[in-house]
Amino acid sequence: MAIKKMKDVVEIKADTAAVEKAVKETAKKAEKAAEKVEKKVEKKAEKPAAEKVVKAAKKVVKKAETAVAAAAKKTTKAVAKDAKAEVILQYAGNEIKMAEVLAAAKKDFAANNKAALKTITLYVKPEDGAAYYVANGDITGKVNL
Repeated sequence: MAIKKMKDVVEIKADTAAVEKAVKETAKKAEKAAEKVEKKVEKKAEKPAAEKVVKAAKKVVKKAETAVAAAAKKTTKAVAKDAKAEVILQYAGNEIKMAEVLAAAKKDFAANNKAALKTITLYVKPEDGAAYYVANGDITGKVNL
């Protein structure tokens, strides 16, 4: 169940990033459209009429940006509520916190290697009573659960 919640958090974060990107893209497109309208209107109409059209176009763009920003803000708030996650492995009557196993793997790596830790992948095998890790893509190690 904890793993499902963690996946939901990751999906929500991904959704938030997509919404924020869409907000920025929409704002850029709206600005470009407003500029194009302004240029066309200036060419075809008198100056006072063009100014009225440009003001109206800017109001429409501003309303659209506000609506998109509000939607993004709601999505961000939803992510903030579910942002904390903890993974606990239950096996053969034992509970093992995965954060502790990861910390032990990082400590083992630091004790046995001079290289800086850039990435680490953890493989937990409760039947072996151990977790195996691959650090920086090629350095392997083992920690006991």
